Amino acid sequence: VAENTFFFPSCDYRSCWVCFATDEDDRTAEWVRPCRCRGSTKWVHQTCLQRWVDEKQRGNSTARVACPQCNAEYLIVFPKLGPVVYVLDLADRLISKACPFAAAGIMVGSIYWTAVTYGAVTVMQVVGHKEGLDVMERADPLFLLIGLPTIPVMLILGKMIRWEDYVLRLWRKYSNKLQILNSIFPGSIGCPVPRIPAEANPLADHVSATRILCGALVFPTIATIVGKLMFSSVNSNLQRTILGGIAFVAIKGAFKVYFKQQQYLRQAHRKILNYPEQEGA
Repeated sequence: VAENTFFFPSCDYRSCWVCFATDEDDRTAEWVRPCRCRGSTKWVHQTCLQRWVDEKQRGNSTARVACPQCNAEYLIVFPKLGPVVYVLDLADRLISKACPFAAAGIMVGSIYWTAVTYGAVTVMQVVGHKEGLDVMERADPLFLLIGLPTIPVMLILGKMIRWEDYVLRLWRKYSNKLQILNSIFPGSIGCPVPRIPAEANPLADHVSATRILCGALVFPTIATIVGKLMFSSVNSNLQRTILGGIAFVAIKGAFKVYFKQQQYLRQAHRKILNYPEQEGA
């Protein structure tokens, strides 16, 4: 009978679920039962659990930690602080909560004043340095603070309007009715395609987003240069810049429409070849 007797551990048997040590391994260790778990995961060493909680909190002593098995939140208490330490701890918490908002405010303020500076430089570039300064000196300061930062915003929004895509769609739709297009661009617009290729979203790529930003911000400079080269007979700086901007947009748009159509045809007429068979296989 003694040989067939099974010995089960008593209810007082304790085993740490972190280091797997028992009472017999370390009789001086402090034990804790921190959650609703039963059985082998009921007990854990205080020191082992403290290390495990430190790993979960990652330096944030106020973060909540729960048992990975029963999801019961651990009840963590701290010793009472003195008045000086309490005030310092409260100040540290307030600063930690306020810093993200302060950083966001500084970031927004920096972007705003950068936009104001860019708007002022653009006005002087388009109208003329002397005339631009006179206009801004005579203008209402509140109007300048509101109007100048809208200049880069309007340029970026205008750059995001991809009017070339709409022109290209209309061109492809009505090219068969306008035979003159085929004579100007032979085999590029009106020719039938074996398939319709998929076109990527122009705003989904971060590179395209940076191109839009850079193109919008450099557009006043390009318009000024094109205006001086093509419309030097115009005396007004503003009119010359406007005409230069319109000419640049029109010329660039025409080349872009032609280039995108050639890419479209290239994708539509692509072929996938057979895999070459190896000799002697």
